[in-house]
Amino acid sequence: MSKFWSPLVHRLTPYVPGEQPKLNDLLKLNTNENPYGPSPKVIAALQVEAADTLRLYPDPNSDKLKSAIAQFHGLQNNQVFVGNGSDEVLAHVFHALFQHDQPLLFPDITYSFYPVYCGLYGIQTETIPLNAAFEIDVEDYLRPNGGIIFPNPNAPTGVPLAIAKIERLLKANQHSVVVVDEAYVDFGTESAVHLIQQYPNLLVTHTLSKARSLAGLRVGYAVGHPDLIEALIRVKDSFNSYPIDRFAEAGAVAAMQDVDYFNSTCAKVIATRTLLVEAMEVLGFSVLPSGANFIFATHPKHDGEALTAKLRAHNIIVRHFKKPTRIAPYLRITIGTDAESERLVNVLKAIV
Repeated sequence: MSKFWSPLVHRLTPYVPGEQPKLNDLLKLNTNENPYGPSPKVIAALQVEAADTLRLYPDPNSDKLKSAIAQFHGLQNNQVFVGNGSDEVLAHVFHALFQHDQPLLFPDITYSFYPVYCGLYGIQTETIPLNAAFEIDVEDYLRPNGGIIFPNPNAPTGVPLAIAKIERLLKANQHSVVVVDEAYVDFGTESAVHLIQQYPNLLVTHTLSKARSLAGLRVGYAVGHPDLIEALIRVKDSFNSYPIDRFAEAGAVAAMQDVDYFNSTCAKVIATRTLLVEAMEVLGFSVLPSGANFIFATHPKHDGEALTAKLRAHNIIVRHFKKPTRIAPYLRITIGTDAESERLVNVLKAIV
């Protein structure tokens, strides 16, 4: 029945999310979910929210959540925007801030939702190749543009970009918005949020899916100058004026406020990542430096797609990207618990 589609629909190439298989005894290391559950305070807050008040609409402004986020980052409420996961926040960013005459710049190897949004909103793009070490070179971005976006650390590589280099980019690019997508920043990469007060062209996006273990609640946010936030609010209120439901706000507020639990789980993931990298290097893998809750690894004697298939035969799921071909030899592996990493390493020993 595609004859009823709008012309735009025929041109879209949708984003393909990581596989969510339903297998017994599955070790799922393909979608960068946190191996540790959310804070117990989140669970308690959700139980309280399961009440008669669910018949009422949530707060359209999500003021409690904005306050919790602002307090965590040392900002004001009017510097915070919230949405249903960082993907929805990014969708509003592309719509509100990147539709200009000059092309949007982003890395050639990066989060694959970026070109999807560009197709949806008709945004012209220019991809900038990562260097030979799979790093973002900010000097390559010092050219006319209608905006710049990149993850830090980058995805799927996990390679972080130093704050000094981000500031270099901000200083040299004051006539368009620079968006730093910090979905994985809490696992050992320095955040750019503290630069917001100095650079009104900086917007930073975050998710509660990773470090705060709330992938199932779908909460994300952006922080930046009030003028940038106002643009996002205008788009949001023209699309969905009640994006955050009562459960999501209650759980997200509790997660933002339980800083000790947040720090503890991040530290556990970082420690496990260090041990996993060491073990894989002993097996002959080359692993890119990671500031995320995943690693990007390749073996000189084993094809990436074949390794993925062999791991799957042992009920271990990792992420493999066939395109671009430059990263086809690599596996993206989510950091699990110590026990899960040990299981992965034991299987890899048998394979390689």
